[in-house]
Amino acid sequence: MRQINLEDITKLVKKAVIKINYHLDKSLVSLIRKAKENETLELSKSILSDILENYEIAKEGNIPLCQDTGVVVVLLEIGNNVHFDGNIYEAINEGVRQGYHEGYLRKSMVNHPFDRINTQDNTPAIIHTKIVQGNKIIMKIAAKGGGSENMSKVTMLTPTEGIQGVKKLVLDTIFNAGGRPCPPLIVGIGIGGNFEKSAILAKEAIFRDLDDSNEDEIIKKLEDDLYKEINALGVGPMGVGGKTTCLAVKINYHPMHIASLPVAINIQCHSSRHTEVEL
Repeated sequence: MRQINLEDITKLVKKAVIKINYHLDKSLVSLIRKAKENETLELSKSILSDILENYEIAKEGNIPLCQDTGVVVVLLEIGNNVHFDGNIYEAINEGVRQGYHEGYLRKSMVNHPFDRINTQDNTPAIIHTKIVQGNKIIMKIAAKGGGSENMSKVTMLTPTEGIQGVKKLVLDTIFNAGGRPCPPLIVGIGIGGNFEKSAILAKEAIFRDLDDSNEDEIIKKLEDDLYKEINALGVGPMGVGGKTTCLAVKINYHPMHIASLPVAINIQCHSSRHTEVEL
């Protein structure tokens, strides 16, 4: 049994939330540069240039990429041979608290749906936990902005609607969102499970590597088809039109009830801010 010091968890989370708010992943920047090269509409090309310039300014100045520094989402994996004393969720939230204070990041969390009093430290984080084999703790950490999250959706389709129903739902959702989620987007889709499982699957999908694809051939084809069809919508960077509405489509799936076809669409903006740390 491996003993984990929760103070180390706090330190890792603090560093991670600052890092992801200041720096974009190199593979994402590469996709944006490629999209700029492929654009033919000058306004769209200019928007992508501005996104890349913003990335360079944030990196060089160690300042946030965006004024919306997001709600912190943590996909937490705890090895079954790990032991720790105390509350790991509080250790994570303390890391968020310290990181958002020391990194001068905007505090966006409010305490109640209607009172809406700011918690002043961007806690609590949204934490999803899995127990896995091993003696490590792995945390996949994201800063998820409100604009893109607000355009996300969970819908209970019927099995007879099938692949075409899923496509229509996704394309309608992206088209109607327009420029509000700050495209070009990463589109995470969860299919199956039940109401809440599909949403978690979609959230997990936006953490996937940008250059991977689903191992299931049917799902892989659906990812490829939707990538092409979303970009054919003409929404374009920040909604101004063009070839680049999304940078990637990631689909995760899970077994489901015979009468159900749950589909969740989690939209991520062009600042897809996440990282993975382990202890």
